[in-house]
Amino acid sequence: MSIETGYRLADNSRQLRRLFDERVRGLGITGPQARLLLSLERNPGENQAFYAERLEIEPITLTRIVDRLEEAGWIERRSDPADRRARILHLTDKSRGIVTRLRVSVEGLFEEMLAGFDAGERAVFADLLERIATNLAAARQPEVAHG
Repeated sequence: MSIETGYRLADNSRQLRRLFDERVRGLGITGPQARLLLSLERNPGENQAFYAERLEIEPITLTRIVDRLEEAGWIERRSDPADRRARILHLTDKSRGIVTRLRVSVEGLFEEMLAGFDAGERAVFADLLERIATNLAAARQPEVAHG
């Protein structure tokens, strides 16, 4: 494997994010707002710090996104019983429609991305991505075993 593979992976990721942002804009929502809504669906009931880290954005940026989505009635903040300074984010019933449309849009985007891949290739690709994610997560862990 060469460094070109890394460049290709990063470039594909950038292109996918750009296309995602363009598609969700057609639904009347920004890319960061859509990523937060989908993250709330996938990882419900976490505090704002969790989502800021997950989306790799500053907490103040997340707060602005949350403010807009809360004004639209798509999410709500609730007090965290474990930490009264923290707020837990939740999807509202009103947001279910947009989240469903986002999911359909993303699934269509992935179908386009994987056009020409048969079921076996898709399964291998998903497995390889999972292994890469595991390796990257392990690389971020403190080197306890090597110390």
